[in-house]
Amino acid sequence: MKKILFRKLLIDCLTFFLITLFSASIIIWVFQAVNFLDIMIEDGRDYLVYINYSLLNFPKIVSKVLPFVFFFSFFYVITRYELNNELIIFWNFGVNKFQLINFLFIFSIFLTLVQITLAAFIVPNTQDVARSFLRTSSVNFLESFIKQKKFNDTIKNVTIYSDGKDQDGNLLNIYLKKDENINNFQITYAKKGNFTNRNNTQILVLYEGEQINVVNDKITNFRFSKSDFNLKNLESNTTTYIKTQEVSTSKLFKCYLRLNNWKFFNINTKDVIIENCVKENLNNIIKELYKRFIIPFYIPTLMLTILFLILKSKENINYFNYRLIIFVLGLSIIIASEISLRFVKNNIFENLKIFSIPILSLIIIYTIIYLTLNPFKEKK
Repeated sequence: MKKILFRKLLIDCLTFFLITLFSASIIIWVFQAVNFLDIMIEDGRDYLVYINYSLLNFPKIVSKVLPFVFFFSFFYVITRYELNNELIIFWNFGVNKFQLINFLFIFSIFLTLVQITLAAFIVPNTQDVARSFLRTSSVNFLESFIKQKKFNDTIKNVTIYSDGKDQDGNLLNIYLKKDENINNFQITYAKKGNFTNRNNTQILVLYEGEQINVVNDKITNFRFSKSDFNLKNLESNTTTYIKTQEVSTSKLFKCYLRLNNWKFFNINTKDVIIENCVKENLNNIIKELYKRFIIPFYIPTLMLTILFLILKSKENINYFNYRLIIFVLGLSIIIASEISLRFVKNNIFENLKIFSIPILSLIIIYTIIYLTLNPFKEKK
């Protein structure tokens, strides 16, 4: 009977948790997807790139909201069990409070491993793949993102301006500036222009204009009746380099060893190509490893905080206030886990103090519950 009761409680908790997690993630993903759509359109990206990029950001959202959803879901279910007198059934069938606490605590350890898998392996991989879509995709220089009487610098090193369009759809009074560096650039003026595809290459055809070339402070210019501006291989200003959070965990770890000259692990790091593996980025690397491996350990701490709920019954006159205090305490732990990231530095002794906080919190809360229940004497 005990197994049946534990199974029912776990199913109820998991069902509510997964539904809430999926719902919250979908809502956030939709808002982000709309934002991504605006960016992709302005950036001249293909819709296929937008769809893939948006979908690949979903695991990151799930990983981000999981701790809060976990706390809210289990807090709600445990509270509901108490208010509906369902916990009394556990006590009547010989389940003591400490057994129930241990059962849910062990489950929280499992969920911690799931979160580590998400944060340390799945999310970096999907983020890297998402970024690769931007790196490998071409920019579709469409008329739609050339705004009337607005300078557009979506394309890297290229600025374009147009007064608008005529009845035939031609761009009017076009200004184009293409920069190579501060001493080398090209400025083109044209009365009108239009887009065309030639051999699968998008071309901006310009009519009746003038081109000014500046090379090492030497200026040359010529007039033209027709000129082609090739849009092939143009890059976007959108960030396409790999960010620290997109680097695989194994590479981050090897980079950390390389930058600190740690050789006793007998790991060869010299032949491994690691993006952003520079001394200036070491602090960000440590913070990223902290996010992936340490912050998930706040989940068992949250579970034990929730389980304070079963120490008092609803018959207690202060039960509502007691429940409110636990809820606020849980939220404080979630906020503290995020704030702790700011104190992570390139100092192993200082970091050990911060890294030990979730473990010490876990031990302290577990000890308080143990001493409160005194399971060897508890008969329920």
